[in-house]
Amino acid sequence: MSRAHGLHLHFDPQSGIAGDMTVAALVDAGVPRKVVTAAVAAMKVPGLKARFEKRKRGAFMGTGFVVTWPGQRKASRRPARPAARLAHAHFHPLVARHDHDHAGDDHDHDHDHASPDHDHADNHRDYAEIRRLLSRARIPGEARRLAEEIFRRIAEVEAELHGVPVARVAFHEVGAYDSIADVVGAAAAIAHLAPSSVSATAPVLGTGSVATAHGRVAVPAPATAALLAGIPTRSEGHGELTTPTGAAILAAVVDEFGPPPPMRLAGQGFGAGTRELSDRPNVLRVLLGVPLGAALGPSAPDVLLVQANIDDMSPQLVEPLATALFAVGAVDVWSTPIVMKKGRPALEVSALVAADLRPALEQAFFRHSTTLGVRVIAANRTVLGRSIARVKTRFGPVTVKLAALDGVVIGAAPEFEDCKRLAARANVPVREVWTAASAAAAPLVASHRMAGR
Repeated sequence: MSRAHGLHLHFDPQSGIAGDMTVAALVDAGVPRKVVTAAVAAMKVPGLKARFEKRKRGAFMGTGFVVTWPGQRKASRRPARPAARLAHAHFHPLVARHDHDHAGDDHDHDHDHASPDHDHADNHRDYAEIRRLLSRARIPGEARRLAEEIFRRIAEVEAELHGVPVARVAFHEVGAYDSIADVVGAAAAIAHLAPSSVSATAPVLGTGSVATAHGRVAVPAPATAALLAGIPTRSEGHGELTTPTGAAILAAVVDEFGPPPPMRLAGQGFGAGTRELSDRPNVLRVLLGVPLGAALGPSAPDVLLVQANIDDMSPQLVEPLATALFAVGAVDVWSTPIVMKKGRPALEVSALVAADLRPALEQAFFRHSTTLGVRVIAANRTVLGRSIARVKTRFGPVTVKLAALDGVVIGAAPEFEDCKRLAARANVPVREVWTAASAAAAPLVASHRMAGR
């Protein structure tokens, strides 16, 4: 497993993400099971046990993470009972079980007390106590730090939602057991991998509503939405697919959201939930690989298409117009010959831009062209993962842009300006340098195609 250390880690939550599925996916990808079970045992929570099993969800075989604790079945039959003066974190029994029964479990798992006179401290653990457990646990420092960070994010969100001090956010009996195993297990597995970088596809949240200790709420649950603030998401699927635990893990560890970068794939893993979904396999996939070159930032999927029909401007002015549009942030600019009314030849100039840059782009259109107006159309796009690498040729080094689908490189294009500069220095046609650079980049594409089989 040492060969997996320092690789890029990519989460692919097409069916959402939960705490148990995260742990299971990382183990399925190669993290030794003992790394997780030892970390859970080190928390010294009496009776808390964790194990793994194989599960098939849809067409995929994956790994399941199973957590057990004393009195589990007895507690699961008890009615709900509110706890006085404590904020009920979304790791209360219901949502904690959503982390394991993940995706549309409508059964009532909200049980505050095993019996009316049961010792309150045995049935709840507040955030302050969980911090004490972590500080005393004999687990690797990075695993402890990451677990503390995940729990901190959860507690702060719940405290804000319910108007209580952070230290008083309480984890109910089932939630305390489940959340400790899931968060500590995930932190230990990620710390063991020590990834050089982490990315994730926009998580699928689900739709509909979910029952909580506070009543039925819309998906995403308030805690999930707060934890994913500023992160791209997708609302599809049935029931709650991304849980607060899964959301907190993503928020704490992911560097960039978008497609996986071009990389040499080293492995993948599937973490299976306990339920079958009607429209997709209930699995969380993770990818591990060696990144190629420097990854380019994720591209915004939602853009505006801004266009103008121009019939009274010299075509020579299109180039400076395009330069001005690019200068204010357009991601692409192009022109198309068209015929307007009365047979007048014209050009349609188009630009793609992020919504927040619309005013600047419109000003560039008006200042650098003769158009009297523009039309704006909302557009959505899918962009491959991209990175920049350097290859050696007999003319000198050339930058190439790599494009990847699911982390597998499917194309490499030399940068024209590099080829042009080297061709002028060697006094050869640009196409000779281009051909040499393409040949030098070909093994990158071929090796990734083989890795993706």
